[in-house]
Amino acid sequence: MNLEIKDLRVHYGKVEAIKGVSVVVNQGEIVTLIGANGAGKTTILKTISGLRPVSSGSITFDGEDVNKIPAHKRVDLGISQVPEGRGIFPGMTVLENLEMGKFNRKDRKAEMDEDLDRVYTLFPRLKERISQAGGTLSGGEQQMLAMGRALMARPKVLLLDEPSMGLAPQMIANIFRIITEINKQGVTILLVEQNAQQALQRAHRAYILETGNVTKEAKASDLLNDPAVREAYLGTGAH
Repeated sequence: MNLEIKDLRVHYGKVEAIKGVSVVVNQGEIVTLIGANGAGKTTILKTISGLRPVSSGSITFDGEDVNKIPAHKRVDLGISQVPEGRGIFPGMTVLENLEMGKFNRKDRKAEMDEDLDRVYTLFPRLKERISQAGGTLSGGEQQMLAMGRALMARPKVLLLDEPSMGLAPQMIANIFRIITEINKQGVTILLVEQNAQQALQRAHRAYILETGNVTKEAKASDLLNDPAVREAYLGTGAH
């Protein structure tokens, strides 16, 4: 299984937001996209999910060209996204939100119950709040719920858009620990994250985006130690 984006171009009206980007995510990897606000990171995830149309270029998943496949069918293929801002259903309970994640599945109830148990093992807090309305949860709990809901679709690749946004430092550390655990359980991850330090510490490889272009691609550990990257994205100059 791999996800390959080749020469991708995406427009908002006449503005070209993504300018010929190529990205590869191999099975079992955590790959992160790093860049300033407006660099095009979220647009790339939305385009992979089928929420933005492709102007030109290709997106292949498991060897299949997905450009013409509608968003809900991409979930069937194994692509799940946790959107920026979480996008949970505030009036629904925790359990109802999680059940929304499996709307596309046709398999047996036993397998879905197994996945629910898996989500509760990863996020014990959700089990404690099973009948609570999603909108009454804390920001960190809502992020857990959004991730849990995406996992209920049994994704092969999980697209995570700014999972640490607005969270307290302790909760950020917890979310990233869980991201690593999800990856160890066999889910490939493409991560967009403002917290470059955490993202690079957890990822295998990283791409740096600047105004719709990939300017650098390397092992995450190499970028973590790159003086120019440290200065631009980690808030620390070369020492």
